Amino acid sequence: MTPGDLFLPALPEIVLLVGACVVMLLDLQVRTEHRAGTFWAAQALLALCALSTAFVQLGTGRGLYLFNGMFVVDAFANLMKFTAYAATSIALVYSRQYLLDRGLLRGEFVTLLLFSLLGMMIMMSANSFLTLYLGLELMSLCLYALVALNRDSATSTEAAMKYFVLGALSSGLLLYGMSMLYGATGSLDFREISSQTRILLSAGPEAVPMRPFLVFGLVFVVAGAAFKIGAAPFHMWIPDVYHGAPTPVTLIIGSGPKLAAFAMAVRLLVNGLFDLAIDWQQMLVVLAVLSMGIGNIAAIAQSNIKRMLAYSAIAHMGFMLLGLLSGVVGGNRLNAGDAYGTALFYIIVYTIMSLGAFGMLLFCSRAGFDCETLDDMRGLAKRSPWYAFVMMVLMFSLAGLPPTAGFYAKLAVLSSAVAAGQVWLAVVAVVLSLVGAFYYLRIVKLMYFDEMRDSPMGSGLEGPAGMRALISANGLALLVLGLFPQWLMTYCVEAVQSLRF
Repeated sequence: MTPGDLFLPALPEIVLLVGACVVMLLDLQVRTEHRAGTFWAAQALLALCALSTAFVQLGTGRGLYLFNGMFVVDAFANLMKFTAYAATSIALVYSRQYLLDRGLLRGEFVTLLLFSLLGMMIMMSANSFLTLYLGLELMSLCLYALVALNRDSATSTEAAMKYFVLGALSSGLLLYGMSMLYGATGSLDFREISSQTRILLSAGPEAVPMRPFLVFGLVFVVAGAAFKIGAAPFHMWIPDVYHGAPTPVTLIIGSGPKLAAFAMAVRLLVNGLFDLAIDWQQMLVVLAVLSMGIGNIAAIAQSNIKRMLAYSAIAHMGFMLLGLLSGVVGGNRLNAGDAYGTALFYIIVYTIMSLGAFGMLLFCSRAGFDCETLDDMRGLAKRSPWYAFVMMVLMFSLAGLPPTAGFYAKLAVLSSAVAAGQVWLAVVAVVLSLVGAFYYLRIVKLMYFDEMRDSPMGSGLEGPAGMRALISANGLALLVLGLFPQWLMTYCVEAVQSLRF
């Protein structure tokens, strides 16, 4: 095997690393506030990464391991990477005008975003505790700095400190769990951990003491992963960080890192600890119920839309967990591929919805005015009927109403839960989803049935042509996916089946 063959599967990561460094150096020569060169260089880099991933997908096959088995290239990783590229590119388009109006469009924003994306990609292809933790910390450290991007804002600085402290705590939990699993299995490689776990669980009485040790380590691993996903009761950072961070950074945290956290959970639990599924599925049941309950009920009391969407994110992560906890039924693994495929479909659809919702807040904002409160939505239909319709589609999808993609995503995970015999859990999820519909429909009511108030937003909505087109496409994509979801669902199931469990 030549050195080129050895490194070729990691081509997207290499391209992004080199490209991000080049963008950072080029930005030093930029003298204009608009930073058009930096912006378009970043977009070109993301397109190049997508092409590299497509080349790797077509040219190297699936399930390829490299770097002594620490890095894996499969259909699951590639699908997640494509989604992360799209989310990052859209975030750049949505954020540019907002940052420019406030003097925050700096090279640091773009380069930190690109390096955080690199961390996400490493997490998506991780096949070892070592690479997983490396990607996690690279992503997290960049996000901590992005939250504090507006250094003149005490709220942003406070949010960054909370995020950093709680993030360090969750990393400690994760590391402690990893160390216990390493002690029990003697390996950092997920394939070897899976093999050793299977041997330990099938061994005779002499291996019985190892099972509590494995489960104890599993508890810490699940707790660390739940923090990064944003599931209750490890959700305490989300409302303050979503609220305190600049809206473009909130948009970023609510999209790409959710994909990476989901990939981390799948790599840890499905790739590495699938034989302990009965144990971690029980933990996920508790996390799912708490997340759906706390998220939907707490969101009702919020008057700030960013905080409302923060609690909404917690609730949606609870729904996503329904798919992950429905894979193994009484030792039967036949449903695993479909169940995990529905969870993957859900997280992708949620990413699209989150991008659109925060993108609309950025689109409605102006220099000196941040669109953040419910009152800012009053009479939006009279100012701009089309963008009010787009916002309505986004809210309907977040609420899980037909014919949007959010409805099909919720239906898919509920079907997985019912197929797994968790009928009571599906009923709880439906009831809490009805509770959650209230705060989404409240925004629709404010836009269409309340009187328009004087607002810095003006009598109509205007913005860059690219942003207007992308916001419209974002909303329409949810309608198209709601009407024709099978192509993406099929690809999600095929991607999950490329995992070895």
